[in-house]
Amino acid sequence: MVRRFIDRQKDKQTLQNEYDRQGSSFVVVYGRRRVGKTSLLSEFAKDKKHIYFLATEENNQQNLDAFRRLTAQELNNPLLAAASLEQWEPVFSVVAEAAATEKLLLILDEFQYLGKANTAFPSILMRIWDNMLKDTNIMLILCGSLINMMTAQVLSYDSPLYGRRTAQIRMTQIPFSYYHEFMPTKTTDEQILSYAVTGGVPKYIEQFIDTEDIYSAISRHVLSQNSFLYAEPEFLLSKEVSEIGSYFSILKTIAAGSRKLSEIASRIEVRQTNLTRYLKTLADLDLVEREVPVTEENAAKSKSGQYRIKDNFIRFWFLFVYPYRNLLETGQEAFVERRIRQHLIDSHVSYVYESVCHEQLWERNGEFAEFDRIGRWWNKDTEIDIVAYHSAGKDMLFGECKYSVQPKGVDVLTLLRKKAILVPWNKDRRTEWFILFSRSGFTDELRQLAAMDSHIKLYTTADRSSD
Repeated sequence: MVRRFIDRQKDKQTLQNEYDRQGSSFVVVYGRRRVGKTSLLSEFAKDKKHIYFLATEENNQQNLDAFRRLTAQELNNPLLAAASLEQWEPVFSVVAEAAATEKLLLILDEFQYLGKANTAFPSILMRIWDNMLKDTNIMLILCGSLINMMTAQVLSYDSPLYGRRTAQIRMTQIPFSYYHEFMPTKTTDEQILSYAVTGGVPKYIEQFIDTEDIYSAISRHVLSQNSFLYAEPEFLLSKEVSEIGSYFSILKTIAAGSRKLSEIASRIEVRQTNLTRYLKTLADLDLVEREVPVTEENAAKSKSGQYRIKDNFIRFWFLFVYPYRNLLETGQEAFVERRIRQHLIDSHVSYVYESVCHEQLWERNGEFAEFDRIGRWWNKDTEIDIVAYHSAGKDMLFGECKYSVQPKGVDVLTLLRKKAILVPWNKDRRTEWFILFSRSGFTDELRQLAAMDSHIKLYTTADRSSD
């Protein structure tokens, strides 16, 4: 299990800045399930006078009663404890009175369930904020894990609460650069393997910390029907969308390698104009992203767009679990385990490895050249794993990411140089750099060549070192 709170320093600082404001503050914290929102708020609140209320999917009256009892307990108010109420205002009146003389932190977690149980609740809270709370010393945090509901109830222009917030935090997954803090005893290579399955979701990472190897971890914590990860994507999407079958078909198709809009539409037999609505929803949920070649100036109008699953676990699940559910549920786990052992590296880890290399290159920004854009580049026939450049400069970096057991040789660099010629950006005026990332290092010949040319950089990610 995770022994301490990891990362989220920017989010913690945002919360602290809001807490330090003179008067009131109104913060919205939202993001997908299990990404660490509650852990962040618990860490932030532990040394402060606070009321932490976790809403449930029960009805309005049951949530009101629970909030009344909790508030009475936290503020030591026996009259409120004994009261029988049908309105929220009297409870918040007690909260406002307490916040009039000292700083009080009020956290309403899983806020979307309050609006689901009572569609008028956002309007009720608007009046409470305007008339009771905004002129006190309260810090109100609304937290939610259902992104579509939180957007509709709190963040959108149509919400009664629109314009009240003083800050918002959309929590995303933890970058790979912090992964070693979860697994300090594992090698970088072992961390990459685990990250390829868990992504940066803390709750998923916890499941993999004490396992012997990646395959036993997958068998125990993903393929087992008793593990929560076995059906996690179903639960995640069923809470956000109504046509779950359509979304599953799209994700399965993208995971299998169809990345262009036309290809996806053809595979699942829907019109492209209908498909874009589903893809936008998946993008809003941080599950899918649309990419264009990094040198494209107008991404929205680019005809070269491709869709990728950006969530590592979701991609893994749709590659190795969803297609084999019938086998897993009829006791054929051994077959699925063999498939994973045969194809995990080439079909999935090498894909994730590119993103890890992108992240590590950002960490080296300015070390030998500065850039403000980094991404992939492709045309009809050619792909380059990494192209990075500064839009107002002349340096351009070309890179390849090789996750294999054999050291990489001069042939990889030679091919990269040939592909770089096809990238038109500042072609006759740029300074070119060539970056190679390798899981297993490089041949002596390539290292000697790099030693003689300062524009060739070699990085071995097994130990995050530079050759």
